[in-house]
Amino acid sequence: MPIECENGRCRVSGPVTMRNVTAVLAESAVKITGPHVVVDLSGVTDVDSSAVSLLLEWRREAARAGRRVEFENVPPNLRTLAELYGVSDLVA
Repeated sequence: MPIECENGRCRVSGPVTMRNVTAVLAESAVKITGPHVVVDLSGVTDVDSSAVSLLLEWRREAARAGRRVEFENVPPNLRTLAELYGVSDLVA
């Protein structure tokens, strides 16, 4: 599984691309559920624009549920994509 969670901290590993983003989103729906979750992205290997969309969706879903999601150890390639799409505050 690409997402492992314990005590309000989740670690995502492997690629997050068009090929698997739907599966990662489905897995996150049952794992990223606490009132305040820190998502460690240091294990993410490959990304494309769908990874940015995934982070945005996690933030939207958390806001709808009155929860908070933060990201740490954002890989440089994902940070660059967020800047390109004008959502660099997402990964700040």
